[in-house]
Amino acid sequence: MKMARAMQVSRPGGPFEMVEREIPEPGQRQVRVKVQACGLCHSDSLTKEGHWPGIQYPRVPGHEIAGVIDAVGADVPRWKTGQRVGVGWLGGYCGYCDLCRRGSFVTCANQLISGISMDGGYQDYVLVPFQGLALIPDELSPIEAGPLMCAGITTFNALRNSGARPGDTIAVLGVGGLGHLGVQFASKMGFRTIAIARGPDKEPLARQLGAHHYVDSQTGDVSKALRKLGGAKIVLATATSAEAMAATMGGLAVDGRLIVLGADFKPMPLVTSALIGQRSGIYGWPSGSSIDSEDTMHFSAMTGVRPMTETFPLDKAEEAYERMMSNKARFRVVMTTEN
Repeated sequence: MKMARAMQVSRPGGPFEMVEREIPEPGQRQVRVKVQACGLCHSDSLTKEGHWPGIQYPRVPGHEIAGVIDAVGADVPRWKTGQRVGVGWLGGYCGYCDLCRRGSFVTCANQLISGISMDGGYQDYVLVPFQGLALIPDELSPIEAGPLMCAGITTFNALRNSGARPGDTIAVLGVGGLGHLGVQFASKMGFRTIAIARGPDKEPLARQLGAHHYVDSQTGDVSKALRKLGGAKIVLATATSAEAMAATMGGLAVDGRLIVLGADFKPMPLVTSALIGQRSGIYGWPSGSSIDSEDTMHFSAMTGVRPMTETFPLDKAEEAYERMMSNKARFRVVMTTEN
């Protein structure tokens, strides 16, 4: 009997526990992935702390998975052993609900979420429905590919579906785990890119990542600064602060939009009358399906977009998680399974 390691959470708010499990065999329409790297995301706290309703414990978190297929179950088309694959938030979808029938797989009413409704990547091997697989390009290492399965796809997919065209002005709110990728994608897509962050210390990095302008939110009115630069077609809100998001609304151009990626559970202070004259608005954006992940990785490989990472071994999951939750990491924490 061959055994493998898994870092599981047995109860809401409980510690990570290293356990050994029998290496599972893939079932129908499943593949087994030998995990090489798994990025950590703030959303992992939904499992760790029990914030997501209905989680069945014990559960293995992790939805930024990069690895290699090492076994294929029955009725799996196309996918073969030895292929390098990633798995993101959307682990699988039903294919029969109304949303799936309209092609909106990421909003499937019965979706499987990696690390929440199915075990994720904090382990040596993971079983995945084949619909959740994305092929990793040769140019990307597992450590680079992992964060692109969540932070990457979320920023890339939001931008390419925003309606903005090359030459338009995009402001990225926050230069952190999501924002440092958002700035790179916006710049590489041909947008006039403005980075917004707290303090002057982030400006050199923002410009290195491709920002054409930098706005220090601590030194004045952010909306006024955006208006001075002509207004933003899109504000990509990667910072998890409703107050900081609201502070950008007056800087939107006509028909501008605030796209919310960073989740805050506090109400947003907003004067709704200000939306009317500018025809501006707010909407949120989830990540995407597996083909969107592939598109993200191919674009990254082609243009040189890469996540900035800090790595930890699997047996240091607690330390890695605390590093990620402290917001001190620069900028994505990734665990590796190689001994």
